[in-house]
Amino acid sequence: MDEEVDPGDENVNSVLAQESSELLHILSSQSPTVIMKLCQTMPSDAGWNIGHLAPTSSSAAVTELIKAMLEYYRVANTTDCRNFLQSMCILCENIPMRLESRLMSVAGYANNVCDNSSPTVMNEESSSTHLEKQLIKRPRIDHWEQYIAAVMSLLLRRFERLSKGLVKEAQLENVWVSPRTANRGRDRPDQTPGPTDKGGRTPEPDGDFGSLESRVTLETFLQGCAGKVTVVVGQAGSGKTLLMSCLGNQWAHGLGPIPSSYLFVLLEFRQLNLLSGPLSLSELLFQYYLPPKGGEDKKRAIVDYLLSNPAQSCWVLDGYDESYSRFTRQEEQRELLDPENPLPVADLISGLLNRQLLPGCTVLVTCRVRNVMDLECISDKIGQLLGWDCHEIKEYVENFFGVKGDSANRALGMQAVDLLFSSRHLLAMSYLPALCNICCICLKHLLLEDEEGGTEVQSREQDRGSDTRRKATENGLKGVQIAGERRGGSEHIMMDGTIGRAQSSPTLAQIPSTLTQVYLTVLGAFLSRDPEKRGKSDKAKTTKPPQRLITLSQYQSQLSELSRLAWRGLEESKILFLKEDIPQHVLEFAIRAGLFSQVELRLEDGMLVSAYCFIHLTIQEFLAALRIMTSNDVNDTQLKRRFNLKTRWTTKSDQRTVFTDSLHLYVCGLASHQCTQALVQLAKAFGGKGVQSWVQKRQALVLKLLSNLCHSNTLTGPKILELCHCVQESQDHQLAKNVVGTRPTLELRNIRLLPNDIDALAFVVNSAGDKGIGLDIGACSMELECLDALPRCQYIHNLSFRSRKYGDKFAEKLSSILPEFTTLRKLVFCSARLTATGAASLASALEKCPDITEINLSDNSLKDEGIKHIADIFTKLPRLAYVMVGRNRSSLKAVDYLIGKMSSCLNIQHVHADSMEKLTVTFSQNSDMRSHKTKSDPTISLLNQKWNKPEMQKVANTLKCCPALSVLDLSGGQWDVEVLKTLIQFLPKFNITNKIILDDSCSSVEGLVVLTALLSNCPAVVELHIRLQSSPDPVQVSVVFSGGREKPANEISKTLCLSCCGLLHADLGRVWRSLGTSCDLTVLDLSSNCLGNKGLRKLLDFLPDLRNIQEINASNNGISMEGVVMLADGLCSCKNLTEIHISDGGREKMILKFCPDKSDGKQQLKMFRINNSSLLPSDITRLCRELVKCRFHLDLDLSHNSLKDEAIKNLLKVLPKMESLQRLNVSNSVLSTIGALILVSCLTVSRRVTSVELRPQSECLIHFDRVEAEQAHCRLTHFSLNCDNLERLIEILHKVPQLSLLDLSSNQLEDEAVKRLMDSLPRLKINSFVNLSNNSLTQQGLLDVASTLYTCDNVSGVEVGLGKEKRCLIWFREYGGCEKTLRVKESNLERQHLVSLAEIVSNCPSLTKLEFKNNLLQSKWIEDFVKVLNIGQRSCSFSVEEWWIRAEKAISLVCRCLEISSNIKTVRVHHTTLHLSLMKSTGLTSVSLVECALEGHQLAPMRSIIQRCPLLKELDFSHNSLGIDGAKFICSVLPSMPKLTSLSIVSKETCTTVVEELSEALLQSTTVQSLNLSGHVISDAAAQTMTRIFPRLRSLNLSHCLWSVAGGLQLVKALGQCVSLEGLCLDSVHLDENSRVYLAQALRNIHSIRSLKLNKIDAVMGPSAANDVLDLLAAMKGLTRIQEIDLGGWMMANRGVEQLNRLLPTWTELRKIRLSKNLMGDQSGEKLLEALISCSHLEELYLCSNRLGDLTAARMALVLPSMTHITVLDISENIIGCEGSVSLSKAIMCMKNLTKIQLTSVGTSELCAIAGSLAHCPLIQEVGLGWNNCGDDVALELARVLPLCQRLTRIDLESNSVSVFGVEALVRALQLCPALQLVRLWRNKVSSSEAHRVNLKDRRLNFSST
Repeated sequence: MDEEVDPGDENVNSVLAQESSELLHILSSQSPTVIMKLCQTMPSDAGWNIGHLAPTSSSAAVTELIKAMLEYYRVANTTDCRNFLQSMCILCENIPMRLESRLMSVAGYANNVCDNSSPTVMNEESSSTHLEKQLIKRPRIDHWEQYIAAVMSLLLRRFERLSKGLVKEAQLENVWVSPRTANRGRDRPDQTPGPTDKGGRTPEPDGDFGSLESRVTLETFLQGCAGKVTVVVGQAGSGKTLLMSCLGNQWAHGLGPIPSSYLFVLLEFRQLNLLSGPLSLSELLFQYYLPPKGGEDKKRAIVDYLLSNPAQSCWVLDGYDESYSRFTRQEEQRELLDPENPLPVADLISGLLNRQLLPGCTVLVTCRVRNVMDLECISDKIGQLLGWDCHEIKEYVENFFGVKGDSANRALGMQAVDLLFSSRHLLAMSYLPALCNICCICLKHLLLEDEEGGTEVQSREQDRGSDTRRKATENGLKGVQIAGERRGGSEHIMMDGTIGRAQSSPTLAQIPSTLTQVYLTVLGAFLSRDPEKRGKSDKAKTTKPPQRLITLSQYQSQLSELSRLAWRGLEESKILFLKEDIPQHVLEFAIRAGLFSQVELRLEDGMLVSAYCFIHLTIQEFLAALRIMTSNDVNDTQLKRRFNLKTRWTTKSDQRTVFTDSLHLYVCGLASHQCTQALVQLAKAFGGKGVQSWVQKRQALVLKLLSNLCHSNTLTGPKILELCHCVQESQDHQLAKNVVGTRPTLELRNIRLLPNDIDALAFVVNSAGDKGIGLDIGACSMELECLDALPRCQYIHNLSFRSRKYGDKFAEKLSSILPEFTTLRKLVFCSARLTATGAASLASALEKCPDITEINLSDNSLKDEGIKHIADIFTKLPRLAYVMVGRNRSSLKAVDYLIGKMSSCLNIQHVHADSMEKLTVTFSQNSDMRSHKTKSDPTISLLNQKWNKPEMQKVANTLKCCPALSVLDLSGGQWDVEVLKTLIQFLPKFNITNKIILDDSCSSVEGLVVLTALLSNCPAVVELHIRLQSSPDPVQVSVVFSGGREKPANEISKTLCLSCCGLLHADLGRVWRSLGTSCDLTVLDLSSNCLGNKGLRKLLDFLPDLRNIQEINASNNGISMEGVVMLADGLCSCKNLTEIHISDGGREKMILKFCPDKSDGKQQLKMFRINNSSLLPSDITRLCRELVKCRFHLDLDLSHNSLKDEAIKNLLKVLPKMESLQRLNVSNSVLSTIGALILVSCLTVSRRVTSVELRPQSECLIHFDRVEAEQAHCRLTHFSLNCDNLERLIEILHKVPQLSLLDLSSNQLEDEAVKRLMDSLPRLKINSFVNLSNNSLTQQGLLDVASTLYTCDNVSGVEVGLGKEKRCLIWFREYGGCEKTLRVKESNLERQHLVSLAEIVSNCPSLTKLEFKNNLLQSKWIEDFVKVLNIGQRSCSFSVEEWWIRAEKAISLVCRCLEISSNIKTVRVHHTTLHLSLMKSTGLTSVSLVECALEGHQLAPMRSIIQRCPLLKELDFSHNSLGIDGAKFICSVLPSMPKLTSLSIVSKETCTTVVEELSEALLQSTTVQSLNLSGHVISDAAAQTMTRIFPRLRSLNLSHCLWSVAGGLQLVKALGQCVSLEGLCLDSVHLDENSRVYLAQALRNIHSIRSLKLNKIDAVMGPSAANDVLDLLAAMKGLTRIQEIDLGGWMMANRGVEQLNRLLPTWTELRKIRLSKNLMGDQSGEKLLEALISCSHLEELYLCSNRLGDLTAARMALVLPSMTHITVLDISENIIGCEGSVSLSKAIMCMKNLTKIQLTSVGTSELCAIAGSLAHCPLIQEVGLGWNNCGDDVALELARVLPLCQRLTRIDLESNSVSVFGVEALVRALQLCPALQLVRLWRNKVSSSEAHRVNLKDRRLNFSST
């Protein structure tokens, strides 16, 4: 502040001269009226004319006038100068108080103007006005100065109170701040008078908080804050409030950045929160800040002055984080607020911040970091208070303990320093002044806890510590250096009386290991300060538990109340408590212990009261955490609501809170088992039972919540870091493992990192173990000292740093610790400020990291030198895999150096440089080199390098010295021809094994010609690809090398691709000359050029020189139809030109394919294909006339060409002359039905036609034979054939000599047209079938089709279904025989239709089989049909299936049919189908009612029928629910069936009385020789009776029967008496050891057996009965008449098979053998097949579920061809491989009688050969290939052979890998297979939507599981 000057000692002119520059600035801002009045004070004879001054005058003119006026009065007499100054002070506004006071002092009062003579004569009115204004303003200034003096006194007292007892004096110049420029939405006009700023304006670096390079002192930071809104940010406890008082103290002493002439208003938000009513600005100032002495006039004068001079006030708003309101910038510029109007306090403060009140005043706001978001758009500058560094912490601790005093204090202080620096948590707290004080109190407690005489020392320090804890703040650096892990001893502290240290310190266990334990210790330290109980506690220190627990237990009730208060404050966001809020005894205790601080508040009524708060917010939060963990009045829901991870990223939407968000940390810490005992002690204060279990349950809940967070994968970096802190507090290593288990890399972004953060990370990272983890730090502010703590993270594999904050110093520090990361694999240091110096440091450190695999230093400033430092360590890092050094301002020199390194560092695999933006080096690993894989050659990519000729020479010289390169990529060079020639000169010297890529490096035909010469000049070059016109893609050029693989001359293959190069026909000559005499080209691509017909002619002329050519691509070259005809001529004349493919007239495709000249004499097949082209009729004629000349087999493809009828006629005219034509493809080319009929007529034009297949917009093919065909087939489908068209078609077909099949399906023929076709059918020569499916037939059409059975002699069968399938087939004789069949399905027949069908059948004497299925027939209609049906002398079978034919209705229908017709020989109902066998007057011989839901009581109607049928021989009631009633019925009718020989009653029940009843009746029915009682329960009594029946039986089936051991033994013994037995079935029966012995004896006695079924008896025999298996097999030796034997599931293995093989040669009549599940391997399988050769009549062979492999399949290929009678082969569920599949296919080819083959799950998906072999099985009906993982290849092969398998009815492909592509092929093949009924495709690679789509095409495809 300027010194005060006595006005009597100063000359007024001198003062004006001294202040003229500032006066010029002030006057320039005044209105023109004020300037005019001041100018009028000059005399008129001064020569100044002010008439030119106007409101519109320029600022420069006004400034010149002011300068002249000031210059005039500077030299004027004293009186005039004084009068001028007085006038200026009265008229002008915004004169700083200091300047105005000085001017008024030297100018005197207004009467001076009257007393002194003046040359300036002023009129009376003007004089009186000046006098009045001066009399008003002068007292106003006096009141203002008096009020400022009072404020100074207030602030001095305030600071004196706050600074009392400070350990160290607070000074603004010793406090450090990290500044940044506020993020303002728009600039606010600068309202600060620049010349009055003391010291000028401080630069405002735009850096984030915590940047060391941008730190300044707080005093410097506040310089230039006048007239601005400045925000000071700091953490809770950083000393913001104390510093603001210190600022006020400096202002009161005339020091500091705030001028003493300003009014300094210090307001606290905690005080403002209490003001709820509206206030004016003056009320806020005088009632709640400082009321002035004096009356209202004085207040008015002060306010007036303030409003007139707002810039002369400074408003300090302390503690915005405690404000109840949020302030933001007003988006729209609003008008000024009236300071006299009462407003809410929040509006007043907002008005100050937004310049709506006192615009131009200085505003200083303090808050915490997270609240600064609200103020960013309001403030002009923001600065963050930095924490203390280690030096300042140490200094504070030493001052606290009085180290400079006596030796005892000095030793104690030195121990305290050691302890503090050895505890990371104490050290982290000590960065903040307030917490540092708390730590000192804690340290003193730890040090004096066990010391004798400690009470005296504690008393000596108590007063100082009590005062120090209140807002003690010290300046400090933000960096933190964590000292080594120094720990003291465990003995009591004993001083030696010297200046040295204490001889011991608290043990390691006593030093808190977590932040929570620190606060527990702090709490104990404060509690121990209570003087009332200190003595008692000291006496109790003899033998005791830990002192902390003793202290806590002594204050249980007080801690309970304090924790309750803390929790309530937390819930209500309250930190200040009035006296009435706290119980008196608790308040007194807390004050004594030092846990409370006292503050003064002025209530809304003006009364001053005392309020209390905890000494720090973290203390309140910790006590609240204690409440949560010890009191059940905080429920689980409240705990979960409070348990949230905080983030260090702040947004304006964050919920406001006054607290530090540390609650969850303390809760996690208290959940540690180490805190359980302390929590139990405190919880006992709340009473109740089970305290310990309740505490442990609450701890478990916290750990569970923490565990859920550990497994979350949605946490951001700040929350992950906070989670690490929580886990560290819990000390739970399993939780730490969970954190790293779900996060392979911990990412931290845009936050400030402190050493305690690194410590928390280390706790978590170290749990990863050998698994390792990554740490990615991006844009995080951190001090170099943080890196010292980083090596504690022992298992870091990946370490990343990304930010411009990190430079060489950071890298140097990092280098010092890198070798300590023994598991480090990857280092990333990118997007930083690293130079060559830092790179050198990192390189030296990385040498000591032998396991490093990846280095990323991109986006720095390494330049060439820095990259060289990194490259020099390549050979020293054996495991290095990847290095990135791009975007480092490097040059070609760096790239050249890296390429040169490839010679010395042989494991470099790839060098990649992209215009210096990307520069990477990839290495091969030693493990790759040691493996059996061949190491690939290295590659180099030098992209977008704009080199000139010398640079190309330099790089080329380096490249030629490189080892063998696989790929050299030089794309993007955009070089001229000279540079390209330079490269071509060096290229033969390069050692390239694969290719060189030159994309976008050659742009002209000249360059193309230069490159073309490589094919002849460089023998190693085998391919050259050039594409010059590929916009927007770059030019594509690649040179492919042979790779050093030498080939014979006749095998050399060379490719030249010059597509999209703009070549003209004249350019071809230059290209041929560049190629030279080389004729090694095999592939030539000239597509997308401009060759035209002339160029094509040149190309065809050059063909003789291209002796090895295989393919030429001339697509898109502007070639016309003339050129197409030219190509057709070339196809005929050029012997090795075999295929021409033209699409879209050559624009899309024009391919010429060649094959070598064949010398074996075989005829070549040539193809001419022209698709998607517009062909005129004349074009067809010209083209085909050229192709007539072809003497080779020809395939002509005219598909997708939209041929008109005229064009098809022209084609038909030429077809007979095209004698070499083998196939004509006109798919998707036939537009009309007329055109299709014209093509069908080719059947009459050319006798070589074998098939015509036409379908609109689909496949249309005509096949030709070499000679005249014996027959042809015609398929004309999906056309709209009207009557005229049909007549023309019939006319054409009449002329065809022989048709194998005629397919007219899907032609919308309807009944009338079908009737016309049926009438003409006898005249058509067809020998296979006619397909009329899907032609909209009705029942009438069905009758017309059925009538062909008697109108056409060669019709063998008719199948009609009018349902979903819409099937209509007429079969003709093909395999001989004269029987005819009629099948009608789902045709919704009525009675009259049945009658008509009966008449048709009656008129057809050769019709022997009639099937009706699901035709919605009624019982009466069926009866009528049977009545009308006349079979004559023939036998006929009739079946009808309807859903209702079951149970009683089935019985009724059977009875009615038997009553109506006497021609029924047999009747059978199975499921829902009635089968009748009809024969003229033979009588009923068989009745079967099987599995038709029949019950015993429903059989009654059959009695009369059976009684009237004396010839009945067979009775079968199997698989029904007959029960005892049914048994009794059978027993009652048996006597009336004297001819009955066979009785079958397979059971579905477990009733024992059924067999008992039947056995008794069977004793009387002596004619029964065949008995089937399968599935019954046979009692011992029934068994005894049945043994008497056995001797007369010829067939016995007791499979699945249940009996006792005794009963079974009786039955098996009785088998020995069955000497005439021919059939025996004992499947799945229980045979004990004795029963098996008797069974063997029986088999030895019975030599008549023809069928023996003993399946699955091994299941009851067990593994111990292997010898019994051999005995049973041996007993079969005499069964020489055996025809069928089933031994499935015997598990006979090798020994059993050997025994069986000895029997097989004697079984010469064997027809069927089943040996499934017998553990047969290849050895047994081969021998079995050899034995089966003697069974020459074998028809069915079942070998499924064994272990047969390729050897057995190979034996089948040799054996099965000789077994010509085999019809069924089942080898499913074996382990046949690919070779076995091929062998098996050879066998199948020879099995001409094969009807069924099952290959389900055979162990291989390679079944193409087997599928193909089915074409040689003309009788095949069923094929099973399921569960083999077969792909589309098998489906395609099946589709190929299906048309050859006309009897195939079922294919099983379920659970394979057939896609919709394969299914589509099957759909197309099914069109030629009308007999095929089902293709199973469940569980294949076909989506449900695709399955539905193809199923609509053909419903025979089944995608369901059933």
